[in-house]
Amino acid sequence: MKIKEIVNALERFAPLPLQDDYDNAGLQIGLTDAEVTGALLCLDVTEPILDEAIALGCNLVVAHHPLIFRGCKSITGKNYIERCIAKAIKNDVAIYCAHTNLDNALQGVSFRMADKIGLVDVKVLAPQPGENSVGAGVIGRLAEPLTELEFLKHIKKTFEVECLRHNKLAGREIETVALCGGAGAFLMQTAIDQHADVFLTGEIKYHDFFGHESDILVAEIGHYESEQFTKEIFADILRTHCPDVEVFATKLNTNPIKYL
Repeated sequence: MKIKEIVNALERFAPLPLQDDYDNAGLQIGLTDAEVTGALLCLDVTEPILDEAIALGCNLVVAHHPLIFRGCKSITGKNYIERCIAKAIKNDVAIYCAHTNLDNALQGVSFRMADKIGLVDVKVLAPQPGENSVGAGVIGRLAEPLTELEFLKHIKKTFEVECLRHNKLAGREIETVALCGGAGAFLMQTAIDQHADVFLTGEIKYHDFFGHESDILVAEIGHYESEQFTKEIFADILRTHCPDVEVFATKLNTNPIKYL
């Protein structure tokens, strides 16, 4: 099977036109006519990730976050991005990234988060213009309401979060849940407008925690933690549509943020 066949499968699930205008999803390094020897699935492309791919005999890395986000004017090895580019080319490893197109796809990143939490009646929180089934974030409800503390403990356990940040508890019952993988704070007002009891995402700025105590419970679990199950989405796509390809989920944690 050729790399282009894997690319086609990924893009049928998460078409490139779904990506936000600032993004750089798609094939970043490599030739699509090459025969695939294996695919390594990850969140971030780093030098250890490429070493892992090479050791496994994989000539394709499928990542969520683009390695090349802004233009590179030189490849001299002065940072990890340039070193990764050089290493991938030297070792004939192709790199494909599905970023905000996967965030915005039906059954994409936020849908997977909702599934892990156990939400039902899930729909897109902020649909793209003219669409109902694709867009940013999701909103759904718990099968059984929880207290705020019960909900936060459920999230902490489900996502194996070392540090969960939230605003002041107000004693509300949690049933309707809005969420977005990654940096989703831009959807907080949308969640409030749709009467969610809680808004959960990966990154929230300090000042965004102010002023919402009476509106909504706000919870931040970390960017990496919120998107960690993206590898499962990639695996499901490839094992369904490219069953002959050997697929590996990275064993490396690429989260650059550590907790003491």
